[in-house]
Amino acid sequence: MAAGFKTRARDLARDSLGRLLDLADQRRRTAPATKIGLRRLQLEYRRAVLADEPLPSAWDVGFRVFSEFDEDGVALFLLAVGGSPSRRFVDIGAGDCVFASNTANLALNLGFDGLFVDADEARIEHGRRFYARHPDAMVRPPVFVRSFVTRENVNEILTEAGFTGDIDLLSIDIDGNDYWVWQALECVKPRFVIAEAHPELGREEWVMPYEPRFVAREAPPGTWMGASPAAMIQLANSLGYRAVGANLYGFNIFFAQRGVAEQLPTIELDELFRHGSYHRRKEPV
Repeated sequence: MAAGFKTRARDLARDSLGRLLDLADQRRRTAPATKIGLRRLQLEYRRAVLADEPLPSAWDVGFRVFSEFDEDGVALFLLAVGGSPSRRFVDIGAGDCVFASNTANLALNLGFDGLFVDADEARIEHGRRFYARHPDAMVRPPVFVRSFVTRENVNEILTEAGFTGDIDLLSIDIDGNDYWVWQALECVKPRFVIAEAHPELGREEWVMPYEPRFVAREAPPGTWMGASPAAMIQLANSLGYRAVGANLYGFNIFFAQRGVAEQLPTIELDELFRHGSYHRRKEPV
């Protein structure tokens, strides 16, 4: 009995310490110094654009605040160069809307309005509670929608949530039907899009057959899913976008609407494989 009590007490202490460390980390991520640094960097990028000065490569601007890897830095750079007149984003496949998020930094540090959509009710509820308590969002929190997104319902979901027309950033990360959902999306017109591709599928064009109820975690091990970078770039071009950046590993690709951020060069397909950590899988069955 005593040993069990001590074990439970130890576990409780560890959990409490973990929560305190998480809270401290969250505060650092949205501290005034963090906001000031981000705004200064954003203004410096914008100043360089207006002065017609050389801009850094999109490969050299990445860093993480809330994103899983270096997407926050790339997004800040692109929005500074291309402008963000609406200060609105849509995040489809948002997870818990905070950690490993492509858009939390926009909502919490840069004053953007936004929509988070995810199929997992617990994750959406976590996001709702987090933003309701956070001093940078509690007065005007983002919109949260719990829904399994398909190409048949994506426009209805966004329209009912009040997101139509021009937005600055669209993020799609649903581990499967990303290609098909972006292809079907018509109710918003984003200046920039972050879409997940799969460099491990190789350099050829390949897209998984559309399966409305596909869930990645339920698929057999080794299942090919999503779309290759070449396929995602082809889709982007057909929709009036071009690749202008990516995260360090090349699987989250940033696309700019034609006519936006024209100062930036188009990213070539081979650049998405520059990290060198991918090994092509065998052909799908």
